[in-house]
Amino acid sequence: MTAGQTHRVLVAIPMFESVLARLQAVFDLDAPCAADRHIDWTPQTLAERLQGCAGLLLAATPRVDAALLDACPELRAVCSMAVGYNNIDLDACTARGVLVTNAPDVLTETTADFGFALMMATARRISEAEHYLRAGRWTHWSYDFFAGADVHGTTLGVLGMGRIGQAIARRAALGFGMPVIYHNRSRLDPAVEQQLGARWVSKDDLLRQADHLVIVVPYSPASHHMVAAAELALMKPGATLTNIARGGVVDDAALAAALRQRTIAAAGLDVFEGEPAVHPELLGLPNVVLTPHIASASGPTRRAMADLAATNLIAALGLGPTPGRPLTPLNPQVLAAAGD
Repeated sequence: MTAGQTHRVLVAIPMFESVLARLQAVFDLDAPCAADRHIDWTPQTLAERLQGCAGLLLAATPRVDAALLDACPELRAVCSMAVGYNNIDLDACTARGVLVTNAPDVLTETTADFGFALMMATARRISEAEHYLRAGRWTHWSYDFFAGADVHGTTLGVLGMGRIGQAIARRAALGFGMPVIYHNRSRLDPAVEQQLGARWVSKDDLLRQADHLVIVVPYSPASHHMVAAAELALMKPGATLTNIARGGVVDDAALAAALRQRTIAAAGLDVFEGEPAVHPELLGLPNVVLTPHIASASGPTRRAMADLAATNLIAALGLGPTPGRPLTPLNPQVLAAAGD
């Protein structure tokens, strides 16, 4: 790049005008306009739009893999406004010297709020009851009229005790008097366990003992179908399952069968395999609450996620107050190699 030239970057998702203005001040910006904000980012379309681009800002989509990187050799930074990055082949990026960043921390409390709300809606059959009322079917009352499960005082099981899992555990223990059990690849520090009122158990014991199971593990090949038919069979018939992690952690087909057969009582799902497609059997079941991947969707939090992604992109391409030092790199070895 010669003096006076600016980096070209692509924003592949609809974006706040204030964030676009920040980026446009320092980059040659390609961003969706009102007419094409919902582009179907096929691999070919994305590769075509990325030609000549040094940076890409995205969220949970589109996918960045080895083939795309090879087709876009000028790409130097991929910055996501999401926490999860299973749509980005991190190894392929690292091998090609492409820096990847995500947006942790800024959405922790908002996502925990939503996860707890989804669990409560699932336990208390709120969505099912609302559909019943809207259909004009409310003509009577009886002792078992939409009787669901209690949340207070029941056992919360958390599968994946990272930042969000811990935030959910705090809400459960302090606000609802729930005993909290958890399973994680590694145990928390005993002091943190005590602070959260949480107890580590094996995965099987977690499934057997939890009245309400909340799944918050990151997606990886190792966590694919971590909860499938065998795991669902271990759960209590009256238990609920809430998934705010990533699609693919739960086997949606097995879950639909368990809900249909009442192996478990109910489920709340914000993420799905192959989203935005949803397993058709889930759509027809009354005992599942479905939301379109919106756990982080509060106005202030989405803006903070976008601002962090933009800050990372500006720094990753050597500009801004901390050039070459993005705040949340996923493959910092790329930065180290560039500095050699």
